[in-house]
Amino acid sequence: MSIIVKFFVAPDDTSAGMAVQTGPGWAFESLSFGNFDPEEAVVEWECLLTGGSFEELIAAGEPRIVAGQDDDGCVVFAISPRLSTALADAEHSRLSDVAVSWSRLRAEDGEVIDAEIADAIVGDLAALVSNARRQNQSVYCWVA
Repeated sequence: MSIIVKFFVAPDDTSAGMAVQTGPGWAFESLSFGNFDPEEAVVEWECLLTGGSFEELIAAGEPRIVAGQDDDGCVVFAISPRLSTALADAEHSRLSDVAVSWSRLRAEDGEVIDAEIADAIVGDLAALVSNARRQNQSVYCWVA
């Protein structure tokens, strides 16, 4: 698997969608990761943080695609308001627990994500979401 994942802050869907071809670049505050499926991850994180069901979130259209194709091309999707709130409001220990649980979920599917790396991803994303909320902006994800 070779996926480029960039979570980034943008004022609205239109601005975020303009990043679909080249990524968020320097125009937006962002975090870069790789080699995991972020669309699946955000749904799993939301389930772990809020107790929702994976199937219910998928049926509700999460994650919400803002721009691009969800097949072979680049895509930009929005982090749901519910996940944003849960990430911003969670204590560090809760985020660490979610990261460990996510790492175990991925291992059950044969995908190895080290718990320490998972902790960094979830913790850094929570910090990005908190910064975005203070600026009255949202967090999106660009995947290539």
